[in-house]
Amino acid sequence: MGKTKLSDLFLSFAKIGAFTFGGGYAMLPMLKKEVVENHKWASEEELLNYYAVGQCTPGVIAVNTATFIGHKERGVLGGVIASAGVIAPSFLIILIVAAFLNGFQNNEYVIHALAGIKVAVAALVTNAVIGLWKKGVKDLVGIIIFIAALAVSFFLPVSPIFIVIAAIVLGLIYGRFAPKNNGKDGNK
Repeated sequence: MGKTKLSDLFLSFAKIGAFTFGGGYAMLPMLKKEVVENHKWASEEELLNYYAVGQCTPGVIAVNTATFIGHKERGVLGGVIASAGVIAPSFLIILIVAAFLNGFQNNEYVIHALAGIKVAVAALVTNAVIGLWKKGVKDLVGIIIFIAALAVSFFLPVSPIFIVIAAIVLGLIYGRFAPKNNGKDGNK
């Protein structure tokens, strides 16, 4: 198998950046389609790992994930090109909107279009949450960590960074003291 073309990285991530509204969570289904299914740059498990790390590192989830995948495929230059690809559409759209903002902000069609986009984004985020649940919550400990993280995020003014750090610590503790199953995870 040959090297991934830099142009393929740029164009694939530009497509993701251009057609995903609602941020990183809403783009997970499109990332899966493009990265896992179309190009096979990563397995679904790898993508979720990149995505999880992308959430924990400073910056935008989409850019972080693009950087990880681009770097995996073509090193530092691949990371830069993939990141530029995912950023380029938003940058251009923001420039256009900023140039014509006064004409857009009260336009009835724009208001209704944005309302429709919000509904679609809610569906995409829900799809991403269900996908993350299926791949990430595999046992009772995972369910407990999920419920605790959800409760803390809903009811306490705690930064998501601390919730993620606490989940990492709990996962490490569980991994250290859980009974070993000789490499078998019980999932089929």
